[in-house]
Amino acid sequence: MPLAARLSACVATSLVAALLGASALPAQQASVATDTARRLPLDTVRVQGRIDDLRGIATSASEGRVAAADLRLRPITREGELLETVPGMIVTQHSGDGKANQYFVRGFNLDHGTDFQTRLEGMPLNMPTHGHGQGYTDLNVLIPDFVDFVDYKLRVYHAEVGDFGSAGGAEFHLVSKLDRPFLSAMYGQQGMARLAGGASLGLAGGTLLVGGEAKTYDGPWLIPERVRKHGGIVRYTTGVPTSQLSVLALAYRNRWNASDQIPSRAVEEGLISRFGQLDSTDGGIAQRYSLSGSYRHIGARSSQIIQAYAVYSDLTLFSDFTYFLHNPAKGDQFSQTDHRTIVGANATQVQEVEALGASHTLTIGLQARADIINGVGLFHTQERARYATVRSDDVRETGSGVFLSAVSHWHRQFRSTLGLRGDVYTFDVASSNAENSGKRAAAILSPKASLAYAPTSATELYLSGGFGFHSNDARGTTISLDPSTGERVSRVDPLVRSRGWEVGLRTSFADGLRTTVAAWALNLDSELLFTGDAGITEPSAASQRRGVTLANFYRPVRWLAIDADASVAHAKFTGVPDGESHIPGALEGVVAAGLTINPDAHGISSAIRLRHLGSYPLSEDNSLRARASNLVNAEVGYELKQGTRIQLSVLNALNAVADDIQYAYASRLRGEASDGVYDVHFHPTEPRQFRVSLAYRFRAALGTTALASGMRVAPGTRR
Repeated sequence: MPLAARLSACVATSLVAALLGASALPAQQASVATDTARRLPLDTVRVQGRIDDLRGIATSASEGRVAAADLRLRPITREGELLETVPGMIVTQHSGDGKANQYFVRGFNLDHGTDFQTRLEGMPLNMPTHGHGQGYTDLNVLIPDFVDFVDYKLRVYHAEVGDFGSAGGAEFHLVSKLDRPFLSAMYGQQGMARLAGGASLGLAGGTLLVGGEAKTYDGPWLIPERVRKHGGIVRYTTGVPTSQLSVLALAYRNRWNASDQIPSRAVEEGLISRFGQLDSTDGGIAQRYSLSGSYRHIGARSSQIIQAYAVYSDLTLFSDFTYFLHNPAKGDQFSQTDHRTIVGANATQVQEVEALGASHTLTIGLQARADIINGVGLFHTQERARYATVRSDDVRETGSGVFLSAVSHWHRQFRSTLGLRGDVYTFDVASSNAENSGKRAAAILSPKASLAYAPTSATELYLSGGFGFHSNDARGTTISLDPSTGERVSRVDPLVRSRGWEVGLRTSFADGLRTTVAAWALNLDSELLFTGDAGITEPSAASQRRGVTLANFYRPVRWLAIDADASVAHAKFTGVPDGESHIPGALEGVVAAGLTINPDAHGISSAIRLRHLGSYPLSEDNSLRARASNLVNAEVGYELKQGTRIQLSVLNALNAVADDIQYAYASRLRGEASDGVYDVHFHPTEPRQFRVSLAYRFRAALGTTALASGMRVAPGTRR
């Protein structure tokens, strides 16, 4: 079978599997026509862990898929850590567990999501012009039990990845069916309690999935976090194997007390413990509700996907990072608000053609969104009571992108991928200060290209390069006056260019082993970001990043999986004086490794994982550096034949005294000099804790045969 035909079949297989939640179908129903008129039956394969054997399909060495089996068996502290399946990615927290995580990847401190595009079933999770930071990405909306798989693509070589994608992107896909209804209860130290459940049933010729969770957590903090999270999912899927419609409703609400970073000197002087707070009234309330629909169709030589969504998102934060530096009498607590509605749509057409003696897969896509933001604001507060407005804005922001790509198979060993993306943005800001109001518009083109060569059947080499971008906060594009000082400030460019290249290798030199290596580089024209904590744009120079990432996944036997990833990076500002070129927070070294035992038969399963977060600079002159940390998480579970599963998780098993995040800046405690003290501020890693869960999968299927497990292992269809 020619390579082009195999690729076409793989693409068709992937689309059908996505339609049906990785289902097992009769051959006469699940087959699709390829360019050789060969009909391909879709067989169900139990996927364990990562699907890294993407030779013949992938654009670069820095992309992959992680299936539910690996996700379910990862001992995690918080939902966002599911992204740590991306090689080189670290997910931490510098505040309460209702706030978006802190993300690091390949030389980036992404803050809360800038420069890493994250989607959920086609819906964007990054928030432009957000009250707390550009690209704010809250993964607390996820209910881990219903995540089917994660696709990731790093860097700027993928035409379908647009805004916030300079470092890469990932998309979470949710299950559409459950094989059996389930109920899961978790109890742990420090006030941890969680209840989750779900079921599928046949309805009007389709499948209705209903599920949800409730979670409480206090943490080790002196002031209990009192996380109160509730989430729900309803999904209806109907259609035939080659044409399917899905409607998805998601709901999420959370409230918490924050455990923000604290100054080292306060701990060293005995004012507070490592788990103390200096402002007991920090915290927040978040909610997100969405309704989306998708239609997918597969024809003989083409396929179409149409998605539409509407999202309502609401966030109120109370934070205090400097204490009495700016207001010695009332303190420096401030509140940030963000209330918005998002509407958008995606459409993709894939077409197989023959030309110039080769087969080509042509893709054209459209992505459009509009953010209607009513009340993105910054306020001075004391014990959560407002006493002054720094700025309050209503914003209308639209972003539309069109992308084209052509995958051409010139020879069974050689293919090329050419892509072009064009994006247009409009910004309309109505500010509480008329001089900061205004309208802007901007457009950008981003060409991309990749070459793939397979010298042997076990190895594939890649050369990739391209351009990307991130948008800046709309308020920074129209600003004229600093809202705090009244001084004149300069406006920023609406869109910031990035450019990168990569040389990669994907190989399997032993049975069951998958290895990828990528040497990469990325330049950003500027790291200008709107700083929600101050209400202004914080300028910085252009930057340059270089690094190497190694990822390994090995399955020596069916029930044992071993993975080991390592990423090293060097990041620096360009065009700045010598000795001031280090980028604070830019990650330099990450190692992640794990061992998972997961027999098909009922019985014991277990996992243990190590995460090493290396030292990184805290200041431009590199005089202050963050301490490296090593964390080990483990779990062991036992599944009984009747569907009952007992699991014990041990988080921070070695009880390491480490920090999730460290910053260096000036703050002021009572009695200190008026200009404050420049100090390292940190958020400690939580101490060792035990969590036990009990889950039961009911025997009745409620009228439907489901194909993806909502609890422990979800079968997937091999690509």
